[in-house]
Amino acid sequence: MIAELFLSLAILSGSGDTHMVDQFETNSIQHAGRQYPYRLLVPIDKNADYPLVVFLHGAGERGTDNSSQMQHLPARFLTDQHLKKKTCYVLAMQCPQGDQWANYKSNTAHPASPRDPMIAVIQAIQEVAADHRVDASRIYLTGLSMGGFGSWDLASRHPDWFAAVVPICGGGQPENAEKLAQVPIWAFHGTADAVVPEQASLKMIRAIRRAGGRPAYTSLEGVGHGSWHFVYGPHGAMEWMFAQQNPTPPDFGSLIEDEVISP
Repeated sequence: MIAELFLSLAILSGSGDTHMVDQFETNSIQHAGRQYPYRLLVPIDKNADYPLVVFLHGAGERGTDNSSQMQHLPARFLTDQHLKKKTCYVLAMQCPQGDQWANYKSNTAHPASPRDPMIAVIQAIQEVAADHRVDASRIYLTGLSMGGFGSWDLASRHPDWFAAVVPICGGGQPENAEKLAQVPIWAFHGTADAVVPEQASLKMIRAIRRAGGRPAYTSLEGVGHGSWHFVYGPHGAMEWMFAQQNPTPPDFGSLIEDEVISP
């Protein structure tokens, strides 16, 4: 039943249409001699503060066209009724071919420094939050597959930034569990995922619970790698995500200023 629903959603939610993509502003971050393009959905109303959704795409959307990463979630904020009513900023950076947001292998040590594409994402979040009327208490992070790994990685590096994190069919380093124990997390994984085994998510959930956290987890019975169709759908995690609020939001204006004046 769930598998049939996923197929229907996959057919109905083709969100890579050019006219939809063009409604997102284009920009880029320069880091280590390379340009990292991103798209940003900006609310029409400039007189109020709105949430920011940070989306990390999967391996299949890598490149330099600054549009492939719009699949699966970003453009759905313009097409799907349950997301169209959520007025927010949506940040979607594109990872280059041959690179990745974070280490795929959860049995290796967590690197002290982020990978270059992740550094670019971090810089983009800081700039968007400082330059726009972003509600810093409602910054949400979600990603799928390669972006699921990236979500676990980014959340562990800046756990104080995010009001909620929704990692989908990814994994991370269980050694980071203590850092994530206080972060509202709802992870998803299909039991029939042949690309990223469900154990990758379960390891993180179990480690965080052992560390005293209470992350939510949904195991999607019989579902393969495309579990994001359900998660981003009307009965998935979006209502829960937007209901979360960070009681101690960061001051991104100060972060940018500190970065500029530091030697």
